Amino acid sequence: MNQYNKTILACFIGYIVQAIANNFVPLLFLTFQNVYGIPLSRITMLVSVNFGVQLLTDILSVSFVDKIGYRSSMVMAHIFGAAGLVSLSLLPDLCPDPFLGLLISVILYAVGGGLLEVLVSPVVEACPSENKEKAMSVLHSFYCWGHVGVVALSTLFFQMFGIGNWRLLAFMWALIPLCNGILFTSVPFGTLIKEGGKSLSVRQLFSSGMFLLFFIMMICAGASEQSVSQWASAFAEQGLGITKTAGDLAGPMAFAVLMGLSRAFYGKYGDRIHLDRFMVYSSILCIASYLCISLVPSPIISLFACAVSGLSVGIMWPGTFSKASSSLPKGGTAMFALLALGGDLGCSGGPTLVGMVSSVTGGNLKMGILAGVMFPILLLTGILLQGKFKR
Repeated sequence: MNQYNKTILACFIGYIVQAIANNFVPLLFLTFQNVYGIPLSRITMLVSVNFGVQLLTDILSVSFVDKIGYRSSMVMAHIFGAAGLVSLSLLPDLCPDPFLGLLISVILYAVGGGLLEVLVSPVVEACPSENKEKAMSVLHSFYCWGHVGVVALSTLFFQMFGIGNWRLLAFMWALIPLCNGILFTSVPFGTLIKEGGKSLSVRQLFSSGMFLLFFIMMICAGASEQSVSQWASAFAEQGLGITKTAGDLAGPMAFAVLMGLSRAFYGKYGDRIHLDRFMVYSSILCIASYLCISLVPSPIISLFACAVSGLSVGIMWPGTFSKASSSLPKGGTAMFALLALGGDLGCSGGPTLVGMVSSVTGGNLKMGILAGVMFPILLLTGILLQGKFKR
C-alpha cells in the first residue's frame, strides 16, 4: 500500500502538469502580441488547437495505450508536456514565423495533456485503496490546485522579475513534468482488469445503454464546469466594471478554489457520504447558481453565484468517472478514454453555447448562462436514471 501511495502521489502531480499545460500560455497572450506582433485573433487560436489536439489524443489513445502499457504511455505524456514547455521558450525566436513556434509548442504539450487525461484516472482506479471514490475526488482536486498555483505563482514571478523573463518561467514549469516522468519509471502499477479478464471494446461500450448514459453525463459534467468558468472573468468585468486582473481573481480563481475545496471535501469525508446523494445535491446547487447568475439583477450576488457554481460542479467529473468504473468494471482503457473525450466535448461545447446565445442576445452573458442551465439539469436527470437503471 505504501508503494502504491507513491503511484497515487505521482498521479496527483500529473494533474498539476495538465493544469500547467492548459493555464500557463493564456497568461502570456498579450505578451505574445506585444513581443512578436501576432494579432490576438491568431493567438487565441492556440486555445482551440490545445483542446482540439487533446480531443484527438483521447480518441487515438484507445488504439495504443494497452499495447505499449500504462508506464510507457505515462512517461511519454510527461516527455511531451516538458518538451512543449521548453520549446515554448525557444521555438518562437528560432522559427521564421514566431506563431509557428508557438503552435508547435502547444501541440506538443497538448498531446501530453490529452494522454494524462486518459491515463491518470484509470491508474489511480487500478491502485488498491479502501475507498476509490474518495481517491478519485482528491485526484481531480489537484487539477484545481494546479490551476490556482499556475496563475498565482506566475503572477508573483512576473511581479518580482518582470514579464520579460517569461521564458525562464516556462523552463521552470517544465521541471515538474520532467521530474514526475522520471518518478513514473519506478512506481508500481496496479491492474485495471482482473487477471484472465478482457476489457470491453469500443463497439461493446457504445452498445451498452449504461455506458451511453455515463458518456452523456460526462458531456454535461464538462459543460457544467466550463460554461461559467470560461466566462467568469468577462462576466466580472462586464458586471462590475473592474480590471481584467481583478476579474481573473474574482472570477476563475474563486471558481477554481471552491471547485478544489468541493473535491477535497469529498476526498476526506467520502466514506461517510453517499456519492449519488452528493451528486444530486451538487446538481441542484449548480442549477440554482446558474439561475441566480442569470436572473438576479445584483452584480455582486451574481458574481458570488459564479463562485458557488465552482463548489457545485466539483464532484461531477470525478463522480461520474467513479460511477462508471464501479458499474462497468470491464470498461478498461477504452472506457476511460471515451469518458475523457465526452468530458472534453462538454468543456468546449458548453462555453461555445454560452457565447453563441450571448452573441444572439446582444452580448448579454446572463442569457448565455441561462441557456447553459440545461447541462446541470440533464446531469441531474442522468444521475436519477442511472440509479433506476442499475437497480
